[in-house]
Amino acid sequence: MSALTGGPPPSATVYVRNLEEHIKIPQLKEALTELFSEYGEIIDIIAKTNLKAKGQAFIVFDSIESAQKAIEEVQGFELFDKPMQLAFARTRSDASVKRTGDEDEFESHKRRRLAEKDKKKAAEAAEEQKRLKRAAPGVVPDVNARPAKASRGAGLKSTNAGAAAVIPDEYLPPNKILFVQNLPEEYDIDALTAIFGRFEGFREVRLVPGRRGIAFIEYETETGAISAKENTAGMALGDGSQVMKVTYQRQ
Repeated sequence: MSALTGGPPPSATVYVRNLEEHIKIPQLKEALTELFSEYGEIIDIIAKTNLKAKGQAFIVFDSIESAQKAIEEVQGFELFDKPMQLAFARTRSDASVKRTGDEDEFESHKRRRLAEKDKKKAAEAAEEQKRLKRAAPGVVPDVNARPAKASRGAGLKSTNAGAAAVIPDEYLPPNKILFVQNLPEEYDIDALTAIFGRFEGFREVRLVPGRRGIAFIEYETETGAISAKENTAGMALGDGSQVMKVTYQRQ
């Protein structure tokens, strides 16, 4: 069922609008990743800098169920002091089609998308010409005028009861268990013990069966976990290309 009455049919891609337009794209993508990764695996996040696409983004999940849950729970959540408006995307994303279909299906999808894009551009250009003709004589609208600069907020604040419990990883309160992500596939219990076992109160490393690249590290007290997190978060592993992410376990 679509999150909005009469809206697009369910898909694995969530359309997000009313985002703060003055936040840089890398910072925006990082914030969106932190927030939406709680609901499922994210395949891609699309956010662009051109004027018409500002304030919008697409979150591509690995399943429709994840997208549905994200829409239901994050609707109205304030990101950088602006309440987000969410809905299913009207079309499937390139990343979603490429992941689930073969090469021919992907190429066909891409051709249709580009054709629709060209058609939309042509319609917008025709409408703009009509608007200019209707303008008062001697008055030429400035189509390149920039909107007034909005005040920039910082951080996250929820106005939605369902979203209130969703806290990005970096804001989770300390506890005795660390959640470690982005580990090289070859890292086992011994390798992780060598990294985390040197901090006070170390108890054990727990790997997740069937899930590579993540682990839980438990300490006897929060003090040990805090020390370990502060000294290992952002550590480069393997050949240096993978940066380990260390946060507290979500309670």
